[in-house]
Amino acid sequence: MTTNVSHPSVIWAQRKNCVFLTICLDDCSNPEIKYEGSTVSFKGKGGSEQKEYEAVIDLFGNINPDSSVHLIKPRNIEICLKKEEENFWPRLTKSQGKIPWIKIDFNKWKDEDDSEDEEAKMPGMGGMGMGGMGGMGGMPGMGGGDPGDFEEMMRQMGGLGGGMPGGGKPSLDDLENHETDSDDEEGLPDLE
Repeated sequence: MTTNVSHPSVIWAQRKNCVFLTICLDDCSNPEIKYEGSTVSFKGKGGSEQKEYEAVIDLFGNINPDSSVHLIKPRNIEICLKKEEENFWPRLTKSQGKIPWIKIDFNKWKDEDDSEDEEAKMPGMGGMGMGGMGGMGGMPGMGGGDPGDFEEMMRQMGGLGGGMPGGGKPSLDDLENHETDSDDEEGLPDLE
């Protein structure tokens, strides 16, 4: 790499079978992207000044160059590297040190212990965890839904009197009648 060449910002995420790299470089013209064994290399001009950028990443594991692909967009270049072996890598690179121009893409990140079938359970929800919200039907008396379902849900949560013996409202007779005395606040200064 020559001295007049800069590193582009790169963000990454992984799945068991692939690694996602995003090279954050606006208006990249004629990028050269090469996949070889455990190395990815990038070279191209981009940004508002059309400066030269170059990056060589020595990956933690081997990739399948024939199955790896990239997509050039106006603001970045997205790369999907197919891993040779399906397993999670502890880091992106062979070296254990931090590389300042490589960061984690938390929008695409998925931990090794995350369930693989989470998204299959909730198609169209984008992993928001709201799979059962569509059929709730709103508040009772407002139309839609079954009020019995809402009452059952509240009973399980211990609200709306459903958790009280006999299903009735709580009695407030047990509360003592305490009168508040304005002299109880002796230590407070007067408001101005």
